[in-house]
Amino acid sequence: MKACVAMLAMALFLMCGTAAQAGVDAKSYAGWLPRHVYQFAGSFEVDGSQGIATDGEFYYVSGCGSLAKYDRTGRLVLKNDRPFTGYTVPANQIGDIDVHGGELYVSAQQFEDGAAQNIQIAVYDASTLKFKRTFRFKPASGQEEVSGITVDHERGSMWMCSWESEESGRYLYEYSLKNGRYLRKVRVFPVPQWVQGVFASKGSLYLTADECVDDEEQFDHLYRVDITKKSYAAVVLEHSFGREALEGEIEGLCMDVKAGEMLVLFKRSPRGIQGASESFRAGEERAFVCQYRMSPLR
Repeated sequence: MKACVAMLAMALFLMCGTAAQAGVDAKSYAGWLPRHVYQFAGSFEVDGSQGIATDGEFYYVSGCGSLAKYDRTGRLVLKNDRPFTGYTVPANQIGDIDVHGGELYVSAQQFEDGAAQNIQIAVYDASTLKFKRTFRFKPASGQEEVSGITVDHERGSMWMCSWESEESGRYLYEYSLKNGRYLRKVRVFPVPQWVQGVFASKGSLYLTADECVDDEEQFDHLYRVDITKKSYAAVVLEHSFGREALEGEIEGLCMDVKAGEMLVLFKRSPRGIQGASESFRAGEERAFVCQYRMSPLR
């Protein structure tokens, strides 16, 4: 209860500091509060530590260099260990992903010596996990890294986010779903630190941010950005993850509309993820999808 009160207090504090900048009436508090209450409902282990997506029938998981498909029981049914085959522009890293219309949308880039290049949107057949096509990003957008992608059904577009903590990470980048054409970027504030994933739902974008310090029992966060036609948007603290995610580095996310759940991928947690009771080998990295039941905030 104390944690909930603290979270709401922080949301109101941030609201007072950013309402005028966002062009929102500060007296209209509803838009500055979380939309849902999130209750941890369980977790399951997956082979891939970057992104999660679902079409209501299957789960899709990305690793840095792999794509995997699971049924609703968590059983692995298909895997692609060579996802970059067919690319005309080199890439070696995949971020968060999304699924739409029978196709898997992947954020990809070439990452070497701490720097990213060749940012691109890759599309795969969701039934076979085979590569189909890519869209190049627009360098003039200022985006220097990509950590995730989502399909915005309402707008007919795609959004990419950046993990960078400098200028690149202060924006969300929109592209046409039809032809991959760059449309615009939206500046967000306050700026979440190290954004790892993005998901679009009902006009809003939900972001995961890797802001925790494990040794100090600080937790990662889920944020919401209500997108309009403006070139800027305010960030709302939607949820602070609890002990079930402690020592698990947060990654991608998606909503399972069929189950009424938010799915969040965490990696590396040898003791923090509930249900991960097996001992970890030294240096071992494992990934878990945490399921959170979503209830409207009343």
